Amino acid sequence: MPSTREIKRRIRSVKNINQVTRALEAVSASSVRKAQAAVLASRPYAQHAYDVLVNVAAQSTGVPLHPLLEVRPQVTRISVVLITGDRGLAGAYNANIVRRAIRFAEQYERPVHWITVGRKGRDLIRRHIAARQRDENAPAFLKDQQIVAEFSHLPADPDLGDIAQIAQIVFDEFLRVPVDEVFIAYTNFINTMMQQPRVLPLLPLRPFEARSREIMELVAPEPEVKRRNRDYIYEPSATAILNEVIPRFTELQILQAVRESLSSEHSARMVAMRNASESAETLGDLLQLEFNKARQLSITSELLDIVGGVEALKQSDAG
Repeated sequence: MPSTREIKRRIRSVKNINQVTRALEAVSASSVRKAQAAVLASRPYAQHAYDVLVNVAAQSTGVPLHPLLEVRPQVTRISVVLITGDRGLAGAYNANIVRRAIRFAEQYERPVHWITVGRKGRDLIRRHIAARQRDENAPAFLKDQQIVAEFSHLPADPDLGDIAQIAQIVFDEFLRVPVDEVFIAYTNFINTMMQQPRVLPLLPLRPFEARSREIMELVAPEPEVKRRNRDYIYEPSATAILNEVIPRFTELQILQAVRESLSSEHSARMVAMRNASESAETLGDLLQLEFNKARQLSITSELLDIVGGVEALKQSDAG
């Protein structure tokens, strides 16, 4: 059994960890309320924007109304915008979305350009690419992967200006034809206890047609559009309006994914820190019990030594 000094040192360590996890839980609880408010406030607007984009795309007859709506007959390379956190201590939040994005890329069987948002995703994807390139038996499309851009340290309440550079990289990738399709991998916020990793098609704007059941399971269904094929009147012209609206609404979809991910990250971290605090308290109680047992054992041993000494003195006096 460990000594009482060693057990006391472990008890102090557990109490210090408990203080840290409690503080992180409080910070995350404060942040998650703001993040949830931002997500819930922007969801209806993002949904209506997606509705407009789908109906505009449906009006294309042969020639797309905007370059971002162009559907290419053959997909030779794709781009994936992967949204994770900059920090850990959030349970399986980062690992779940990275794992889903990697599974999607492997099932799609096309070379991938990764655009990472968050240091955790960047580091995990970097290790994944290095492992695939070292694997001699890996298919060629798995070895042909690269991180073309990385972003980190987004503000706690991002707006369109904060994700403008991310959107510009996405537009450049698609318009200059390095890639034929763009997907976004993020964590959808459902509630404080539940967050769902998702992969959604971003560009071109069209109903996604999965080539296999595995891909269909990995790609989340597109948001429901209530009314299709509505007629729009453009003033001054369709070109002038669409050149402004379609890029801005596409940026909005990226912004909404970032906000969903931030809210999910704060929720996951709050729950993880609460569980860690409860585990620390349980461990502290067990260590305190072990300390009491060790202390009692020490006292008993000392009493036995005293009694043994007294008996030895009695025997020596009797002799």
